[in-house]
Amino acid sequence: MPIQPHRARQVAESFGVDAERYDRTRPAYPDELITKLVATEVLDVGCGTGTAARQLRRAGCAVLGVEPDERMAAFARRTGVDVEVATFEDWAPAGRTFDAVVAGTAWHWIDPAVGAEKAAAVLRPGGRFAAFWHSFQAPAAVADAFAEAFRAAVPDAPFDPRGAAAQGPDPYRPILDRTAEGLRATGAFGEPEEWRFAWERTYTRDEWLDQLPTSGALTRLPAEALTGILAAAGTAIDAMGGAFTLPYTTIAVTATRS
Repeated sequence: MPIQPHRARQVAESFGVDAERYDRTRPAYPDELITKLVATEVLDVGCGTGTAARQLRRAGCAVLGVEPDERMAAFARRTGVDVEVATFEDWAPAGRTFDAVVAGTAWHWIDPAVGAEKAAAVLRPGGRFAAFWHSFQAPAAVADAFAEAFRAAVPDAPFDPRGAAAQGPDPYRPILDRTAEGLRATGAFGEPEEWRFAWERTYTRDEWLDQLPTSGALTRLPAEALTGILAAAGTAIDAMGGAFTLPYTTIAVTATRS
């Protein structure tokens, strides 16, 4: 059975290896989602470099971030986000409560049962929980080139490398279901809902290769292996004319505190 993401702590806390690149290249969240999450006081779980936190702050929210990687937290603080360093499971709320608890591309790194109980404990009645992710499907030629180069560099990888690039139509389904199940199990939330927001972005070859090393599949690779994978992906993009348009769907699992 594949390891559940929240147990893969070395990967979960590897993104700070290049926090500046992560913040520069990872896409922000749709304005429509941010508008639906606006609340007076927000707890941003696994806030990373502060992408969602800054969007919520610009929308008028007071935001506190919780982030286990000190490097990511330090970057977020430099952008004006208040961050406490801890895993959410071990974080001490010290009696504080919030109007919303959110997690952008982070809840899969958190134990879904423990996390849901803790979210319920710090949410005020009527407060909203929302965990959300970007899903995308890279062009087949780019995904195949990435997968072939990755298998050559990491022949014993415990996952299908093509999934890291192509993902498929609903790659987060197991995680979405576990998130909803965790919320239901607390007995403290209304029935979870899914929100979906479709959008797209055009990437040049250089833009895609700049973002690719921020993938959890690549953050801990030796430089030589990473260079070979990026070269293969770049060759595939060159063959497509040097750019491609990537369709995204941002998916949220959300529920209201009873």
